[in-house]
Order: sequence, then structure tokens, then C-alpha cells
Amino acid sequence: MTIKLGVPSKGRLMDKTFEWFANHGITLRQTGAEREYSGAVDGIDGVELVLLSASEIPRELAAGRIHLGVTGSDLVRDKLNQWDAKVVEVAPMGFGHADLIIAVPKAWVDVDTLDDLDAAAAAFRAHHGFRLRIATKYHHLVREFLKAHGVADYQLVDSQGATEGTVKNLTAEAVADITSTGETLRANHLKILNCEPVHKSQATLFKSRTADWSDADRAAMSVFKNMLQVGD
Repeated sequence: MTIKLGVPSKGRLMDKTFEWFANHGITLRQTGAEREYSGAVDGIDGVELVLLSASEIPRELAAGRIHLGVTGSDLVRDKLNQWDAKVVEVAPMGFGHADLIIAVPKAWVDVDTLDDLDAAAAAFRAHHGFRLRIATKYHHLVREFLKAHGVADYQLVDSQGATEGTVKNLTAEAVADITSTGETLRANHLKILNCEPVHKSQATLFKSRTADWSDADRAAMSVFKNMLQVGD
């Protein structure tokens, strides 16, 4: 058997992942045509490259179909129930930084904190007869964050597209989304609440706890860790 390493299949995340491994003496490369999701690993024996979308990698790690994977720490924590029982962080990679934040319309001049949001949500429900809607892709992380901070009388609505546009389109009253600069939020007349981010995300190398690790795989993993200079 060989270690299966899952990495993002396209875009800046793939390029930065390839660059990060190259800086550690391991060369990842695509094989075949540009749109053909196949690749190879040079510089270490016993490792197979698997190209996947970043959103697929948490699921594949949890299922044990890949041994190692590179994806956003936000995706692992949101998509995997009890994520730390299924995967373990091997190394933060120092790119792909983004904050998962909560934002409301700029016109809400009296809503700047989570306490303000809680009060606004209660007033919204009393006036409209239904809970204030927060559009997000990150249901688990946002729900746990709001619960920890005592915010109630809201509902999460799923957004798989342009989350920032849901307020303008009247399908939500607030949003919880990933941002790195805040420019898209400002362009849509939204402001970030004055509180800590729901999660500070970055690209991270994860190891599956459920994959089949044979003796040969473990030997390759030991070499792999020595090359990357990371711990267990």
C-alpha cells in the first residue's frame, strides 16, 4: 500500500500547496491534461497524489479513503462531526488565511456586537413573527458560536452561492461567511460585527485517524514527517 495524499485540484490553493511541499523537498505535479485530475509525487517513495476539491477532502479523510489531506481548517471543523476524533492536524501551512465572520447591514446603526444582534433578533421575531435569517455555508460552526455567546431567535439558511448578496436579495437579514479583506462585504453594504471571528481559517495538512495504516505506510509517514519537520 501507499499513502494517499489529497490536495486541492485547482486554483490558488493547489498552486500554494504545490509550492509549500516543494519548499520541503517534495515535488507534487499534475500529470496528463490540465483538466485531468491525476498527479504524481517526486522526492519521496510510497506517496500517491490524489487531486480533489477542497470541500471533498474532509469527507475523504473521515472515511479513511485518503491518509493525508490539505484543506481549510474551517471545512474540517464544519463538515465533520467530532472532527478531532476522525482527523488530526499535522501542520498549518501559512496560506489560505480567512476569517469566518458575522455581518449585518450597515443600516443597522444600533447593531455592532453579539449582544446587539441578540436583541435585534428578538425584536425582529416579535415584529415579523419569524426568526431572523442568517445565510451561511457553515452551519455547525456558526450555530455553536452563537450558542456559546447566548444569541437566540435566529435561523440559519443555507447559502451555496454568493452569500453576501442574500441580504440585498431579501433571502436573509444577516450573513456568516469567510472573508480575507472584507471588500465584498463592504460592496454589499454589510458590516462585520465587533467580535472575535467564528473561526480563523488557513490551509492545513491533516492526517486521517480512520485510514488503514500498514507497516509500510507508517514507515513512509515517518520519512514524510522528517522531511516536513513536523511532529505526530
